[in-house]
Amino acid sequence: MRAIFLCGLLLSLLLTGCSSDQDSGAYNRGIYLLIDTSGTYTNELNKAQQIINYTLAKLNSGDTFVVASIDTASFSEKDIISKITFDDRPSKANQQKRIFKEKIDQYVKQVKSSRYTDITGGILQATEFLNERNSQTKTILIFSDLKEELKEGYIRDIPFTLQGFDVVALNVTKLRSDNIDPREYMDRLAEWSRRVEEGGGQWKVINDLERLDKLVQ
Repeated sequence: MRAIFLCGLLLSLLLTGCSSDQDSGAYNRGIYLLIDTSGTYTNELNKAQQIINYTLAKLNSGDTFVVASIDTASFSEKDIISKITFDDRPSKANQQKRIFKEKIDQYVKQVKSSRYTDITGGILQATEFLNERNSQTKTILIFSDLKEELKEGYIRDIPFTLQGFDVVALNVTKLRSDNIDPREYMDRLAEWSRRVEEGGGQWKVINDLERLDKLVQ
């Protein structure tokens, strides 16, 4: 639980800017969380669930929060599990948070493992969604091992357009093949970093949840 708390604390710092918009009261955040549902990664969803709950508690009126799954074809709103822009009225916003949490809890209970992992499609969908919301800060969180596996015929060799976006990879677990050859893991992280940064975005990886306090300055 300490690890989850620290993860949530760091996320809240990452998602809180220091702009003049914030000082003027016009500040709002757009947060889009992509959850990997492939293979045995569904066993990790309890961690994502707790991070979602903590993040919900930190969001304010005007902020937008979206949680979506990564599956076979993720460039679609059909993969959105829950989405909300919080009301200006605190009582209404708290009600929205309760409903949001209930949807996530129900999803985790009945989620089925996906055979494929369209991470690129999920990022493209998140980018499109948050750009339409015109948030002052835009953050894409990716809860995944970052191993993309596409169904035959799907084209995802597409450059990202991520100016103004922070992209944060969470809980990037090591695969069995990574233990055999660690270069696979390092190459996977390097490739996603390259794609995000070439698209103009900021890339960060948060793995060691027990040491997140070292990152909070």
